[in-house]
Amino acid sequence: MGIRSILGLLAMLMMATPQVLAQQAAIKVYDFAGLQPMLHQEGERLQIVNFWAMWCAPCVAELPYLQAYANAHPEVDLLLVSMDFPKDIKDKLKPFLKKRGITAQVVMLDDPDANTWIDKIDKNWSGAIPFTIIYNKEQRGYHERAFDSVAEVAAAVAETMNTKN
Repeated sequence: MGIRSILGLLAMLMMATPQVLAQQAAIKVYDFAGLQPMLHQEGERLQIVNFWAMWCAPCVAELPYLQAYANAHPEVDLLLVSMDFPKDIKDKLKPFLKKRGITAQVVMLDDPDANTWIDKIDKNWSGAIPFTIIYNKEQRGYHERAFDSVAEVAAAVAETMNTKN
């Protein structure tokens, strides 16, 4: 390896933010039993959990808005639950996320028995994506639609946090 290669590698490492490094780490694959605890965090922090897939145009369109909201609100944890195929993580999903600047935590749900786990998430959910859960330890809201702007994400958060469950 030449000196230019080493210097280039060092420059890239110095520019890598913790978020980018985390995104480039392994994307974990879960069945529903493994994912379920992530849907019920008990802490004070606001949680946004979004079910999406690369093949879903409305999902792809809303990802930048979810990411921008999370970037502007460090008190929020954003979890993106990919419904894509595990075989596509390395060659398709990671490049897709990198190209779009998505740095939120991404996990993959690989559980073929959707008829059992969809109702466990929300009995009113049809199973269509995108689907977003916004919650903290006191409030929980379900949104079976795409967000068309950061303002729409903010409005959904405000609506959820101002609703008594």
